[in-house]
Amino acid sequence: MLVLSRKLGESIQIGNDIEIKILSVEGDQVKIGIQAPRNLDVYRKEIYLDIQAQNNEAANLSLDVLKILGDQKNNRK
Repeated sequence: MLVLSRKLGESIQIGNDIEIKILSVEGDQVKIGIQAPRNLDVYRKEIYLDIQAQNNEAANLSLDVLKILGDQKNNRK
């Protein structure tokens, strides 16, 4: 992991298209701005993990439904 120190108003550049800028520091909170292409999804980590969990749950439900439908089709024969 790369660890960098930045002051208010300073930025971090990732590749050609992503800039992360320190907008404010208040107590133990840091407000950052992220400038990135619109086609790139940017999420808070906890939201990203929740989306992944929901996607996995939906995929598992889909597999369960397909199995049930397959069993029903096989029972008709």
